[in-house]
Amino acid sequence: MAELALMFADRAQDIDEKILPALQRGQWVLCDRFSDSSEAYQGGGRQLGSQVVHELHRILCHDLKPDLTILMLFDLSASIARARRRNTAKSKKKDENRFEKEKEAFHQRVMDTYLTIARREPQRIVKIDARQPISEVHRRIVESVEERLLKSSP
Repeated sequence: MAELALMFADRAQDIDEKILPALQRGQWVLCDRFSDSSEAYQGGGRQLGSQVVHELHRILCHDLKPDLTILMLFDLSASIARARRRNTAKSKKKDENRFEKEKEAFHQRVMDTYLTIARREPQRIVKIDARQPISEVHRRIVESVEERLLKSSP
């Protein structure tokens, strides 16, 4: 619960100080993680459940939702190994990231929760197979932004 509270404290501050002012100026905002991540990592991975995440989001984040979320689908084992290598290369301390230290079952719960969110909100979430060549992944992301955001812009 403390980890979840810290994630939401940081997110609430970002929303109030950066995101809402930018949206009020008519700017686009790009985030690499938002409340879906808390639902997946703390709600699913840490098994705290989705309800507490939704309630904190409603209270602390003004119930703000992204217009588009890109969910990158990947090979779980390969992704964990890549993240662990990256963390080890950046630090003399072996694998200091708390999420990458978790067992594969934790990461499977995280991915399962992301997929549940995608099924619940298909109008917002686009799933992209990140195992494809980078050029294809890029093409699909650009296509998704154009379809979902540019066509709806005034």
